[in-house]
Amino acid sequence: MTLLNLTPDELLTTTRSVRKRLDFSRPVEPELLRECLEIAVQAPTGGNRQTWHFILVTDRQNIQALGEIYRKGWAIYTQVQQQTYAKLAQSKRMTPDRIATPGKVADSANYLAEHMHEVPAMLIPCGFGRADIDGQPAAAQAGWWGSLLPAAWSFMLAARARGLGACWTTIHLYYEQEAAQVLGIPYEKVVQAALIPVAHTLGTDFKPGARVPLDDILHWDTW
Repeated sequence: MTLLNLTPDELLTTTRSVRKRLDFSRPVEPELLRECLEIAVQAPTGGNRQTWHFILVTDRQNIQALGEIYRKGWAIYTQVQQQTYAKLAQSKRMTPDRIATPGKVADSANYLAEHMHEVPAMLIPCGFGRADIDGQPAAAQAGWWGSLLPAAWSFMLAARARGLGACWTTIHLYYEQEAAQVLGIPYEKVVQAALIPVAHTLGTDFKPGARVPLDDILHWDTW
């Protein structure tokens, strides 16, 4: 195992959503994926229930099928986002720089949608308990998601430390049941949280991303 020379702060601030810099030509070593997951399952989980499950997908036929499902979801998503971006552009808070950023992200995301079927590996984080979130109060849903998503983020951090890139995506969930059929997931009981493409990166020099100034979003003691 070779780790990049990153401080904890550098790891946290340079773990990006990698799309155009995923290396589709290079396989990801199974032992690297397992190392990342060994770290991921040290994440906190409500009541230490550990109801999470993780599907690592490296079979080319399954990746091709999930890539097609993702593209179908992307067609729906882009229609919704066009309306969202139009509303954002009219907001007084949107400076020219902020308006330009969604366009850059959309270009990168479109590239990933076109090439999703080429990625060497995917991670599908899942959790038992569809009945625990469907139609349940916000408190119950927050606890359920909060017991799964930290582990998925820990996986992405561990991947970054090992020279791998990943990207949190949820577009395939427009067709979650179809994806469940591809992977043999018991849809009635198990919820998919994301589809995370994983690959070695083209270069390892990632920088912190542009963010809204902290003072614009920080509320101290009261709103």
